[in-house]
Amino acid sequence: MDIQESIRVAIVEDEQEIRELLEQIIDLSPGFSCKRTFSSCEDALPGLIADPPDVVLMDINLPGMDGISGTGKLTEQIPELNIIMLTIQEDPDLIYQSLCAGATGYLLKDTPPVKLLQAIEEVRQGGSPMSPSIARKVTMSFRPAVNYDLSDREKEILTRLTQGENYQVIAAELFISGHTVRTHIRNIYRKLQVNTRGEAVSTALRNKIV
Repeated sequence: MDIQESIRVAIVEDEQEIRELLEQIIDLSPGFSCKRTFSSCEDALPGLIADPPDVVLMDINLPGMDGISGTGKLTEQIPELNIIMLTIQEDPDLIYQSLCAGATGYLLKDTPPVKLLQAIEEVRQGGSPMSPSIARKVTMSFRPAVNYDLSDREKEILTRLTQGENYQVIAAELFISGHTVRTHIRNIYRKLQVNTRGEAVSTALRNKIV
């Protein structure tokens, strides 16, 4: 990956030490560049909407507008924007609210730098990265409640989507082709009456359908 193809990252984090550390990790890593940093959503929203980066790292506990509200306002304007929540919060309700607001990933702040960079790359490839403990909480929150007439294979793929796996990983682990995965996902979207991966994950969490 050359400099022209670098993944452009923006950071929204109120603690200066953490913000500067994240900026350093990104800028010193080949293939990544820190586009902008902000200490609040109020400062971040105008700049991010006017000139969106490839990925936003968003804290939840921010002064003024919290990161979940900020994520919702950003995705209202830019539905395709990749936002990874980077926080200390493991509360299932906050995870659910973040995903419903449009977040495409959820990582804890103790995530090692290498894993953080991998997550940024993954979200660009269509994945929904989560810290292992967060993925477990998401999985454990599922209880069958509403019947959307999903097949067993569709439920399996939907579960893997909520755990952050991208299409290539799903295909490899289930020993099926990428074309077959995409066909299943189109059927899942149709049955759930959604149009995007984020909406599918949010619907699965909200209705406990997996």
